[in-house]
Amino acid sequence: MKSASLSRPLTHTRAVARLASGAALLCAALLAHAGVRVPAPDPLQGDGRVSAFYTWDADVPASPGVLLRSEPLPATLGLANASRQLRILYSSTDGVGGSTPIAVSGALFIPQGTAPQGGWPIVAWAHGTFGMADICAPSWFGRSWRDVRYLNAWLKAGFAVVATDYQGLGTPGPNPQLNNRSNSYTLLDSVRAALRGVPGLANEVVLVGQSQGGSAVIAAAGYAPRYAPDLNVRATVATGIIYNAPHATLASLAPFKTRFRRDPERVDPTLAYEFYSVLSAQQIDPTLKPEDVLTDAARPLLEQSRISCLASLESDAELAGLTRANTLKPGAQARLQKWWDAYLAYPTLKLNMPVFVGVGADDGLAPAELALAKDACAAGTTVEAHLYEGLEHNGTVNASLNDSLPFVRRVLAGESIAPVCEPHEQAPRAVVGQDDGAH
Repeated sequence: MKSASLSRPLTHTRAVARLASGAALLCAALLAHAGVRVPAPDPLQGDGRVSAFYTWDADVPASPGVLLRSEPLPATLGLANASRQLRILYSSTDGVGGSTPIAVSGALFIPQGTAPQGGWPIVAWAHGTFGMADICAPSWFGRSWRDVRYLNAWLKAGFAVVATDYQGLGTPGPNPQLNNRSNSYTLLDSVRAALRGVPGLANEVVLVGQSQGGSAVIAAAGYAPRYAPDLNVRATVATGIIYNAPHATLASLAPFKTRFRRDPERVDPTLAYEFYSVLSAQQIDPTLKPEDVLTDAARPLLEQSRISCLASLESDAELAGLTRANTLKPGAQARLQKWWDAYLAYPTLKLNMPVFVGVGADDGLAPAELALAKDACAAGTTVEAHLYEGLEHNGTVNASLNDSLPFVRRVLAGESIAPVCEPHEQAPRAVVGQDDGAH
């Protein structure tokens, strides 16, 4: 009798617990689908010094790819071959945590002339590293002459260009820099927002990126089927790709001519990237102290990197006489490698669309880029790779147009792509008909 009398309260307690648990799960589900507010600005992450356009004061919609607002992009920040150009703000998903709604900025450029039936096909442009402060967002800061010429060529070829700024650039919150999932989500959602909010565009999408953006588009091509299945991603074009290549693949590559040489005693302006790496690593590991990885001579530039865009920081690194030997402490690369490996991970190299890979033989990243082409081929992706003699990281972008534009046209026309997994060096050619890219 004693145990029977106790069974009722115990059963009741379990029932209440189940109800409470169910209510908690329901609340969690509702919260997961409810909009959230943007984070408070953090000057240590470079937030601020942009217009009010970049801060969304209401809840961010839980649905990614919603166009929140737009405004005309100033002519000085525009592209000469655009008939219309907008600064855009749209909803996306935090790619670091993988679930929280965020607001992201970017730009949209519409070609001149009459749109083809069904609308303009879209180039989703993933830019290279500009810096980590809000003012470095290309929709606010502007674009390099290299990128202006490149994007003008795509506009001239009849493609609208949607250009994300990435998470936390322009908008409040940290920029996770080389986080491939973050850059992929914001890139794909920029296209969704443009398609939903701006008439005259076709759901015929080509992912195009350079350097950090080259890595982003390879990742985005892998994330798209499950994160953005509504997008019709037809092709991917990547140059200057960042890839953690397996040693076995690197060892299997055929030798090629290159003028690239790494001298640890040479003054190197590209050490600017190392300071952004430290800021990114601290986002993951707040216990990381600058003195753990940077020398006394280099540490002042870490504070500068919070507010400076890349070109300025590279100039400062050169003026400070920084070399790889006098910037990084022994063991620094191993300490930073933890965030590097996690952020640069690809969801898959088996992609369901053809991929163009452009590699400059004089680019220090060339071995890794060639390794990616080989590994993607081995995974079952159709890759057309090109290796350009005498070109470095930046020079490959525009020179590759002679091959990447015809590649994209063939894909959109439904033609098959002959795989080129291990390219031979070819001499670059001047891009026929490319204008000077003036604004």
